[in-house]
Amino acid sequence: MPAAARQMNAPAPLLHVHEVAAGYGAGQVLFGPSLQIAPGQAVSLLGRNGMGKTTLVKCIFGLLPLMDGRIVFDGADISRWPAARRARAGLGLVPEGRQIFPGLTVEENLLAFARPVAGGWTWERVQALFPELQARRHAAGALLSGGEQQMLAIGRALMTNPRLLVLDEATEGLSPRLRQRIWQALAEIRAHGVALLVIDKHLDALLHLCDEHHIMVKGRIAWSGDSKALAADATLRQKFLGV
Repeated sequence: MPAAARQMNAPAPLLHVHEVAAGYGAGQVLFGPSLQIAPGQAVSLLGRNGMGKTTLVKCIFGLLPLMDGRIVFDGADISRWPAARRARAGLGLVPEGRQIFPGLTVEENLLAFARPVAGGWTWERVQALFPELQARRHAAGALLSGGEQQMLAIGRALMTNPRLLVLDEATEGLSPRLRQRIWQALAEIRAHGVALLVIDKHLDALLHLCDEHHIMVKGRIAWSGDSKALAADATLRQKFLGV
């Protein structure tokens, strides 16, 4: 099929980040990065520490105002929407550091964020995805292991029934066994039609999970491409990612 025809048949992007600029105080961090995510697609955002990945996530969720550019979600310009409105529109976040409520039980953490949708994610579906949480449903968040806390953070985001789930370092600090458990869950979440934007350092897993990848360098997108291209270019990986 000709490239023009493929482009015409491509679904409209669910998320379109268009040349955004943002920073903290007088210090600018983002210098025009753009990316798109289609419905049901999985995309990674890569880069060394301090390159602006988490800052871009904050902009997407309305936690940091834009200096310039636009963020469009499901055809609506959400650039000036408050964070709560973005969440109701279908954006879900698993933040770096998990940020669960330590004094609430597993069940309370989940039900506090429930936004019922017909055929959507429920406490029962989260239990099926993470049976570990069902066994610990009455335990306080502070008493969970790191892996259980990460499962809870993902389950909590799913309870909002997002159309796009953004995960910022969801496997950081976990053992290889628990990391694999999280990757399996993300593949299942995607199979249920949820689009993913994943920030992580474990490239091999990302190459299997994601369709497209964007590498950030000093607040800009330095490279974009598919898994095949990224896996084949060792020079690129070493230059920008050190792997």
